[in-house]
Amino acid sequence: MSGYAAAMIRAVVFDVGECLVNETREYGTWADWLGVPRHTFHAMFGAVIAQGRDYREVFQEFRPGFDLYAEREARAAAGQPEHFGEDDLYSDVRPALTQLRADGLWLGIAGNQTIRAGKILRGLFTNDVDLIGTSDDWGASKPDPLFFDRVAEAVPHKVDEILYVGDRVDNDLEPGAAAGMHTALVRRGPWATIQWHTEEAERLPTFRVESLLDLSPRITEFNGQEH
Repeated sequence: MSGYAAAMIRAVVFDVGECLVNETREYGTWADWLGVPRHTFHAMFGAVIAQGRDYREVFQEFRPGFDLYAEREARAAAGQPEHFGEDDLYSDVRPALTQLRADGLWLGIAGNQTIRAGKILRGLFTNDVDLIGTSDDWGASKPDPLFFDRVAEAVPHKVDEILYVGDRVDNDLEPGAAAGMHTALVRRGPWATIQWHTEEAERLPTFRVESLLDLSPRITEFNGQEH
């Protein structure tokens, strides 16, 4: 657990990719777009992350000068826009949100996503959360502290009453904790799998969980112990 003052957790805000949404299919479609075998793309993806590099460098390995924003628009124009749906949500997402809502917690979703992805999220989670915010909406991307300022401004609770849940030490835990939030690391996806046993992954988060279903009992216990 991090060392700042332990206020009660009253709000839970979730990252999107590899926290709520399994991105395996989407990255597979990028491999197809690049004309690269999917297993080769995934192998390079893992190598780049393990080296601590920005995941966007994966695309440069296959196509130097690759512009992710421009290629997203090109995909959309070609009738192959980025897309995720109900089938791409991790199986624990719906029951976890239902339980946390029943616990009386304020819920939000905020991640590095495009405006198009934000529209998809709003369609999927219309009645499930109190906030859906994206980096494109706010003009700030994680790990920029401004992104977490935007989260704090949008949540009607004190910053130290917010739990930010994500799958990355670098993008989620470090900037979230620096902003004064509680943090939780969920063990799934390439980043959490690679970073799980690092010193930062063990030291920084308030909680380390294998499933989002672990959050409700952990928060209930935490709030009861601290107050």
